[in-house]
This record gives sequence, structure tokens and C-alpha cells, in this order.
Amino acid sequence: MPKPPVTWEAGDNDWLVTGQGGLGVIGQLLATTSLGSQLNASCVPEAKQPEISHRDVAFSFIGLLAQGQPDYDAIEAFRADPFFALALSLEQVPSSPTLRQRLDQAAVGEDIAQWSQIFQDTTVSLLTQHIHCEPIRIGSDPASAYVPLDLDVSPFDNGKTKKEGVSRTDKSCDGYAPIFSYLGHEGYALGAELRAGKQHSQKNTPAFLRQSLQRAHQILPEAHLLVRMDSGNDAWDNMVVCRAEHADFLIKHNLRRESLDAWVTLARQEGHRTELRKGKAVYHGSTMRSPQAGRDPERVIYEVIERTSTVTGQVLLFPDIEVATYWTSLPHDPVDILPWYPDHGTMEQYHSEYKTDMNLERLPSGKFATNALILQIALLVFNLLRIMGQATLDHPQVPLRRPVVRRRLRTVIQNLVLCAAQLIRHARRVWARYARHNPWGHVLGYLYALWT
Repeated sequence: MPKPPVTWEAGDNDWLVTGQGGLGVIGQLLATTSLGSQLNASCVPEAKQPEISHRDVAFSFIGLLAQGQPDYDAIEAFRADPFFALALSLEQVPSSPTLRQRLDQAAVGEDIAQWSQIFQDTTVSLLTQHIHCEPIRIGSDPASAYVPLDLDVSPFDNGKTKKEGVSRTDKSCDGYAPIFSYLGHEGYALGAELRAGKQHSQKNTPAFLRQSLQRAHQILPEAHLLVRMDSGNDAWDNMVVCRAEHADFLIKHNLRRESLDAWVTLARQEGHRTELRKGKAVYHGSTMRSPQAGRDPERVIYEVIERTSTVTGQVLLFPDIEVATYWTSLPHDPVDILPWYPDHGTMEQYHSEYKTDMNLERLPSGKFATNALILQIALLVFNLLRIMGQATLDHPQVPLRRPVVRRRLRTVIQNLVLCAAQLIRHARRVWARYARHNPWGHVLGYLYALWT
């Protein structure tokens, strides 16, 4: 019987080899904020003098989320890991019951929003320090530079559970329906709000939109913001908020029971006609309509596609009509504006980074308030990972050579955070050593040096 090429046995030396070599970069980014001191100064009524500090509990959970492990029990694997504590500057790593209990206590204390507000403020502070959003340009005017702010609801499937707030969503699954906002086409997470699954997408959205716009202005005070929302948020209240916060908007108009024939008639009379092929014509134009009875009219741009024959030349008995309409405050030509709305769909990729890359679709707690707090912590971790990924885009030694606008969180977690390393202690110094053949080793060393 042939001998196996590789054998495995437990070591008897004191070498410390870790599989989370990039976790120290997370710790360095957190050190640029005041998150730890704010958490320790916060008041959790049921843990006024805790044996393990609030900072150690929260940072430990951040370390789990940065690896895509949101379960409380995952912390047990790191309680005896010196590198985990060293990377996040922890005095003590909590147990799974302590982690669960402390998050529950922080979420339902006298000031329910205290920890959530601390994490929200830290997110804004972090993004203010470390991000740069490349604006989009609408048309040929060099002054028409806008930073997009996208908002949308994404159902989280938590079926076959008895968690508080789980109910039927519009995607025919039982779960939650949180709303998110993202800044720039780089995909920085700006806001998150946990909602019950049955809650309508427009309920409480104006307040969330206002909060997101205020944060965006705080992070990028000189930027011109363009709010993009889908037809589920076709409401006059959202337009009022955008104007009050000095932002432009591009919101898909919900046709509801409007006649398509009326739009075709309008397009033929006032729109600009382009014949793409024989039997297919596209009309572009704009008109003024009132979004709500008794309100001032707003601009609506439209794209009407009329097909009288198929690609193969078969004549249709009745024309095939497609109508897409959008509320907008932009003054530009509709032909220049329309191409920027489909990019709003990129939000689905950001949602999937929460759900799959960070493994957060099935939230770990059975309590709604705790899960709402966890979503705020995840918002911060999302941006920590995004900042790490964006910092590597221009590095000459990155193995991935394709030009990209952003690095997916899964790539950051797998190649940077979960990078094997050996911890060296010598001459009262501590440093990490990476394998010579690791193609991401130089990149990770660059990140460590960047925020030292």
C-alpha cells in the first residue's frame, strides 16, 4: 500500500501559527476611532461593573464578523488564541454566554439606542477618515458630477424560526426586511435599519432617508448627492426630504394603473424618436406631473419602446409596448440620465455581501432589539472590510490583475483576513511572518504599514 504523501500530527513546540493573520489590520483601523473608549464609558444597567469590558465584548464580536462567523459559539475557538486577543488589543476574550448576554443587555437597557448610536457615529467617523468616492458624470457637462446614494430593502430569510419580528416578506419567505443605504459606486455602507418582514418598504423610509443624507453630507460635505430609489419608494415624501437636504433624486415611477397607451401617445407627440432597427422604435422625453393630488408638479422622464415586429422580421398583430418612467430633479437630457438608473441594481451585490460573504442573513439572536444592534455592528465591519479592499486596488503586487471598481468582501476575507501567519516574539517585539510563497503576503504587509 503506497505511503500517503503528507502526514498530520500535533506539534509539541511553542510556535504560534494563526489562520487569521489579517485580523490585525481590523484592529489597527479600529484604533483610529474612539469606539473602545465610548463603549467602556457607556452605561449598561445590568452590567455596570463587568469583569470583561464592553470594549472587549464588542471587539470580539467584530473579530467574528470580520471572518464571516456571526454565531456566538464561534468565539470559543478563539478564547485560547493569543493572536486573536493581540490583533484586537483585547484584555480578555469573552465566552459565548457572556457575548450573548452582553449584547442582549446593551440592546434592551434604559437607553436602547446608546450602543447603536455609538456604532453609527463610529461608522461615519471611519468613512470620513478613509474613503474617497469617485463621482459619476451625467452628460458632457464637466460640472455635472454626482455621488450616488442608493436605498433599498433586502429580505433576510429567517424561516422556520421563532425569532421576534420574523414575518412574511414580499419575497414569499419568512424573515426580516431591513433597509440599507450605500454611498458611491464603490459601495460603502452608510445606513441600516432592521424591520419586520411584513413592513412595507416605504414605512419610516423618509426618516431613514433624511438620516442617510445627513451622514453623507457629513462625510462628503462638498459632494453633490443623487438619491436613487426603486418604484417601491415612489412617494412624494421622499422627494420632499431630498429637496430639504439639498440632494437630487432619481426615483422610478410606479405606473400602477396608468394606461400605457397614454404614454405611447405622449411619446409620439413630444418625445425624441430613435429607430434601433426596422420594427423597433425608442422614444425619450420628459413631462411634468404631480406626484400627489394638490402637490406641485415634478419632472418625469420616460423611455417608451415600441416593437411592431420581432428581430426575425415577424410582424406583430399588436405592438409590444414597454414604458419606464422616473421622477427626477435633474435638469439634463433624459438620454443622459437614463443610463445611470440601472447601476442602482448593483445594490443587490452589496446585499449579498451581507448575506453570504459575512454570513449574516440568518441573524444570530432571537430578540429583535439585539438583532437590530448586531446589524449596526455589521455595518461598521462591512466598511472595515470595504476599506481594506479599496486600499489594495492600486497595489502593484495584488495577484488579481483585472481592473475593478471595488474588491468584493469575500475576496478580502478569504485572501487578507484569513491569511496564515506565524507570530514571532523576540527582543520585546511582536510581529507576524507570512509564508514566502503567499501571493497576498506583501499586500497584507502593505496594509499593516499603512495604518500603523
